[in-house]
Amino acid sequence: MTAKKLVGQTVWNRLERGRQAKAQKGGYAGYGSPAFGQQALNGELVANPLEQEIIELIRRHHKSGKSLQQVADWLNQQGYKTKRGQQWQRISVKRVLDRLYGKNPSQKTSGFER
Repeated sequence: MTAKKLVGQTVWNRLERGRQAKAQKGGYAGYGSPAFGQQALNGELVANPLEQEIIELIRRHHKSGKSLQQVADWLNQQGYKTKRGQQWQRISVKRVLDRLYGKNPSQKTSGFER
């Protein structure tokens, strides 16, 4: 292993240990942006009220029988945007619903439980 790779690995290991320690204490470990419906505030994950309202709209429209694409189209027609300010796509709606209903347990958070 080259010296450059060794230094890079050492830094990565140190950062990873710090993230794990923070997560064990209940803090937000900072792996990218928080899931839709949440935000990082003072190092902690908390519910994002506006995004929580959108999640509820997604849930209601999907429960009423609309397809994922129909829900995405409706959100776009109403002017709602994703966390990154993009238009809604079918897969974005699916990911929100998967987290909401626990289809992907590693992504499920208390902010999505109903």
